[in-house]
Amino acid sequence: MSKAEKTKQLIIEKTATLFNTKGYISTSLSDITQVTGLTKGSIYGNFENKDEVAIEVYKYNAGLLSKTLSGSFGDKYPTSLDKLYAFVDFYRKNWEVVFSNGGCPLMNAATEADDSFPALKIQVKRSFEQWMKKISGVIAEGQNKGEIEKKINAVHYASLFIMLIEGGILLSKTMGNQSYLNQALDRVTAIIDHELNILPS
Repeated sequence: MSKAEKTKQLIIEKTATLFNTKGYISTSLSDITQVTGLTKGSIYGNFENKDEVAIEVYKYNAGLLSKTLSGSFGDKYPTSLDKLYAFVDFYRKNWEVVFSNGGCPLMNAATEADDSFPALKIQVKRSFEQWMKKISGVIAEGQNKGEIEKKINAVHYASLFIMLIEGGILLSKTMGNQSYLNQALDRVTAIIDHELNILPS
């Protein structure tokens, strides 16, 4: 990695929590220089403008979340149902970390970028599509293996799980009460138990 690449990566990593907490639009160049300890010239020497920094930071934050969640879908969990339960369990165990870093980067960016930052909106849309593809792929694999009800629509349930969890995160973070996220996770677990699972208990 060249010196320029190292500096660029440092800027991204140092501002990751800042952008996710303060906002991709509200974060100023002065905020970036303060957190990184670099000059404005150094920032602009590596990025065309603040928007480019924001896009790269979003990709970094979304990538970290994706990498962590992918662990729930790995070979460590033998059945598709085990993978789905591990996915839910990730949020039960890590909600404090998610909240302390500003909440879910996908939801935060989606809320901000809807009308005022179209380039960021494209990135967020891509992230949600990848997330739905990953979850629906696990469900479809379970259907093929005879672990999950064949009649259900994998994409429908993948999007439903995301909606419930993201809504739970939003309400819990806003109200300062984890119980709303727990309710959402309990609902997802119930759906897995009673609508997806066809294996004997």
